Amino acid sequence: MDTDAVKSTLSNLAFGNVIAAAARNYQKELLDQEKAQASSSVNEEVDLDELMDDPELEKLHADRIAALKKEAEKREAWKKKGHGEYREVTEGDFLGEVTGSEKVICHFYHNEFYRCKIMDKHLKSLSSKHVDTKFIKLNAENAPFFVAKLAVKTLPCVILFRQGVAVDRFVGFQDLGGKDDFSTRTLEALLLKKGIIDKKKDEDDEGEYQESTRRSVRSSAVADSDSD
Repeated sequence: MDTDAVKSTLSNLAFGNVIAAAARNYQKELLDQEKAQASSSVNEEVDLDELMDDPELEKLHADRIAALKKEAEKREAWKKKGHGEYREVTEGDFLGEVTGSEKVICHFYHNEFYRCKIMDKHLKSLSSKHVDTKFIKLNAENAPFFVAKLAVKTLPCVILFRQGVAVDRFVGFQDLGGKDDFSTRTLEALLLKKGIIDKKKDEDDEGEYQESTRRSVRSSAVADSDSD
């Protein structure tokens, strides 16, 4: 018997066994990884199901939807009173307008005054954003009674009303930097400081409520099934 041939054969067999063992170990590792991933996925699904069935989270969600619904209803009520736009009113309507809403901003203006047109532009821009406050304007020439009653002497004059009572005012652009090129944001900051408008959140709650409502309807169906 050729001793060298036997040694070579045994050596080859040993190498083959090592490769086979390595292959088996690698395959085992892959199976273990797949099992671990499957187990993790199952755990995640179980956790998610438990989360969806959490009564506290469901209550929080229901409370949120209720709050958004209430806010949307308030916005609709404000719009029916003329909020959400910048409107001109007459002297005959003036008293009803300022007493009909909690917060009212009224601009006493003159058609031929350039600065009144600038004020108009900014107030119009803010009116659609701050729906909780009513924005109106009154031609001073056509409202002599209220001009005298409210001591309006310089235009533009913006008077702020709460519950029908004049609580504050600003005349001309003195509180806005004294220049014609002030920004809408500057006027907004002044009105915020005076407390006649509220700071707005970044998100649109009404839009969020409407989207939540649409989702609920879909789920239910599946279950049943300016510049001037």
